[in-house]
Parts: sequence; structure tokens; C-alpha cells
Amino acid sequence: MTFLEPQRLWWLLVIVLLVAAYMFAQTRRRRYTARFTNLALLDQVVPRRPDLRRHVPPVLFTLALAVLIAAMAVPAMPVQAPRERATIIVAVDVSLSMAATDIEPDRLNAAKKSAQGFVNTLPDRFNVGLVSFSSTATVVASPTQDHEAVVTSIENLRLGPGTAIGEGVFASLEAIRGFDEDSVEDPPPSAIVLLSDGENTSGRAIAEASSVAAEAGIPVSTIAFGSGAALIEIDGYQVPADIDKEALMELADGTRGHFYEAASENELNDVYEDIGSSLGTEWVHEEIVTRFVLAALLLGLATAVTSLLWFQRMP
Repeated sequence: MTFLEPQRLWWLLVIVLLVAAYMFAQTRRRRYTARFTNLALLDQVVPRRPDLRRHVPPVLFTLALAVLIAAMAVPAMPVQAPRERATIIVAVDVSLSMAATDIEPDRLNAAKKSAQGFVNTLPDRFNVGLVSFSSTATVVASPTQDHEAVVTSIENLRLGPGTAIGEGVFASLEAIRGFDEDSVEDPPPSAIVLLSDGENTSGRAIAEASSVAAEAGIPVSTIAFGSGAALIEIDGYQVPADIDKEALMELADGTRGHFYEAASENELNDVYEDIGSSLGTEWVHEEIVTRFVLAALLLGLATAVTSLLWFQRMP
């Protein structure tokens, strides 16, 4: 718990002064009683009252004041709230190596299915964009709340030569910057999810893209596809479909994203579920002033009840 207006807590010093005044008054009361030497007559004039119970109403009243002062300081609790401008870019590698069949039915179709499932599980208010990259990168779908359109765009992805991971990141960053007219000065909370199975063979370096994304405060989570032991046919030749896990890991680490290995379709589903939950909310402070006011009212009622029951008078 925190206080949004902590400077108002200085009013608690008034409580300290009241407590000191009450203790001083009790001291004088005992001195006055001691000066009344005819104790037999004192019993007749001042009936006996419980010594401890007479302090209960003042204590309850003091607590009520303290709670009200705390309410003035606007207490708040950290809670998770939806990110209304949240933007996620899904960047998919469509290089020829994604045709490898070490994941059923193949890497690209497995990626499509998982990406579509991920987009469908996101809240409607989330903006989702799609970038594809092979030798170059293309913004296939600008960030939109029309998730169905993005799902259709994912289904229509086709293979192409080369792998430009760095360009895929740069294209994703541009899509985020163009989200709305306020994005340059007030960027939306955003993240990039990049799926790839190969090393960077064209375009700008991954390190350069990582540096720019980190400076913009946009995490890039990377997912490495396949087992790494697959062959694909290119122009009649069998070519290894290797995975550059180290490069993908460095990209994620350099931008405070996460690196995942998705060797099977089931693991991919787990990966996307984790990413979706981590991007869904942000921590904000929710005021709980009403709770404090209610507590002060209950303390005030307790003060009145104890005073009436024990001393037949209101405090």
C-alpha cells in the first residue's frame, strides 16, 4: 500500500498532541483526587467507575481520527489494469528454411497456427500488427483491433528467400511508431514477438536492431523454431535448416525480452500463452479511500456505543 498525497500525513502530529493533552489531563485528575482528603465523602460524591474502560472511548475516537487523516492522504493499492493502448507486433520468418518438417506439418504452418491462436486469445482492446520477413521485411498488417483481419493475414503468409531478422525488428518498430499521432512523444506499451529458425543472412545486423529496440524500451521476445536437425530442398539440393539460437537469445536479452525454444507445436502454445499473459496488464495504483472512511465510521460508532453502554452519555 502507498499514499498518493503523503504530505497530508503530517496531520497525524495533531493526534500526537491530543494524546499528550489527554495524558496530561489524566495526571491532573489524579492529583486533584489525591488532594481530596475525605475519601469516605469522595465515594459518595463521585461514584466508582471502571478505571480501564473509561479510556476505551477516547482511544477509539483517536483511532478514528488517525484513520480519517490517513484517508486524506489518499491510500492506494497496486493492482493490475488493462493496457488500453497495448500494441503487439508478431514478426514471422517466412524464409525457405521454414518449410522444414521437423515440426508437424512444417515449421511455417505450425507457426501460423500458434500465431493465430495467440491473436485470438488477446483482449479485443489490444492492437495487433503483423510483419513478415525473408530477405526483406514487410508490414503485412498495421496495428489494429481487428484481430480477425490479422488472423487472415497470418494464414496468407508465403515463403521467400533469405532471412533478414534485423529488418524484421526495424519494420516492427516502424509499425509501432506509426500506431497513432501520439506514438512519437507518447509510445504505447508495446512488444515484439519474433519467430525465426535461421541466422541473419541479409539486411541490417541483429545487434543494430537490438540496440534501437532497447533504446525505445520495446522488448523483443524471440522464439526459435525446429529441432535444428532438418533438411530442405532448394533448387534440387538438400540444404541444412539450421537454427541460430545464440543470435535470437542475444536479441531477446539485449531488449529485455524472453527467448524460447519451441521444438514442437505443444511447446509453441505454452510460449504464446506466457507472452499473452505478460503483456495483458500493467501495475497501477487504485485508491482505497472508501475503505479507510468506512473503518473510521466503524470506529466512531464503537466510540459512541461503548460510551453509552458504560457511561450513559455520548463522547
